[in-house]
Amino acid sequence: MLKKEPHQSIVTLPATGAKVPSMVEKSVPTRVLLADDHDIVRQALQMLLQSRGDIEIVGDVRNGREAVTAVERLRPDVVLMDLVMPGLNGIEATRQIRRIAPRTQVLMLSGYVDERQLLEAVRAGAAGFLIKTSDINELLLAIDSARRGNRYFSSKLNDSFDVDELLQQSRRGTAASSPGDKLTVREREVLQLVAEGYTNQGIADALVVSVKTVEAHKSHLQQKLRARNRADLIRYAIASGLVTLETVDDGFSALGEAEAG
Repeated sequence: MLKKEPHQSIVTLPATGAKVPSMVEKSVPTRVLLADDHDIVRQALQMLLQSRGDIEIVGDVRNGREAVTAVERLRPDVVLMDLVMPGLNGIEATRQIRRIAPRTQVLMLSGYVDERQLLEAVRAGAAGFLIKTSDINELLLAIDSARRGNRYFSSKLNDSFDVDELLQQSRRGTAASSPGDKLTVREREVLQLVAEGYTNQGIADALVVSVKTVEAHKSHLQQKLRARNRADLIRYAIASGLVTLETVDDGFSALGEAEAG
């Protein structure tokens, strides 16, 4: 049983067979934004949710940067946010969304999660975390819970983690416990793009800054992370969950093809 925070409740139910409380009593549908880099996942979620009269899909986006922009424009009640996305991952996008739209709640979705990612998601302001193997009943319950201002964590997480302890850790002091905790939002963005194989010019274009600014950020990253070169930065980005080995390989493959062309 998870402990409740003041003015918040935390719900965990079995992943299957959960009874979903009726949301018919709400006069206004819950406005939901979908953020996932896989088209088939967004389409499946939209098909599952859009037929319900109590949920309105206000948009769908392919990465964290698009999610931040969409939230700023649409102000949805809930964002269903994939954890790993190119350009800007779900955790970094959640940090930015919670800053610009504190009334918008973010539910993280992932096929796999480790302890650090779960802790960082909570610290970023996520309202909950769902494993992608969860059924539609649990998804609906999580959306309703987030809309009401409560936290929701899939019971499947309890099979691998002490969620209560992680929540307590997230409420402890914000003093930096690792070099990565000292990075600014923009430095984390640059670090992810570096790991995904972007050139300095590509990073500058993506972030709408100058190449000199990008070079300055990379210099700061190397100092803060004690990284000697780009390879060290990539290793740190993978270890910290900013990117996966798969996205790194895809990025550098694309870079190689572009340079060859």
